[in-house]
Amino acid sequence: MILLLAIASGVLFATGIYMLLRRSLVKILIGLLLLSYAVNLLLFSSANLVPAKPPIIPLGESAPPPGFADPVPQALILTAIVISFGTIAFAMVLIRQSHIVSGTDDMNEMRCSDLPCETDEVVDKRGIEVDEKGDITG
Repeated sequence: MILLLAIASGVLFATGIYMLLRRSLVKILIGLLLLSYAVNLLLFSSANLVPAKPPIIPLGESAPPPGFADPVPQALILTAIVISFGTIAFAMVLIRQSHIVSGTDDMNEMRCSDLPCETDEVVDKRGIEVDEKGDITG
């Protein structure tokens, strides 16, 4: 079971890094999702996987019985799920807005959207001409 979780985590890490190296913002977002899943699976597999042994202390004892499941990785995974949900939601809004403004999600086509690259005028994808100060002309 541990070997299967390790292989699955490695495949998720490799696929997530591969997707992060793409030019499309949507593929970068998918890579970020896969990396967060890989980290969650890695935390889960690092825990002591003991079924049906909750870390509950019986009455009159000062510690749980030996062989209990570790609750810390479970709490870390829940926290990571909430944080990754917020990060992904924020990234989706940013990607949507950048697609609306630039008309593309390709990073190479977006690189000259703020500063003039080779010309004095910047023309965005909506057809609005902008001078070097950022003011709309004409």
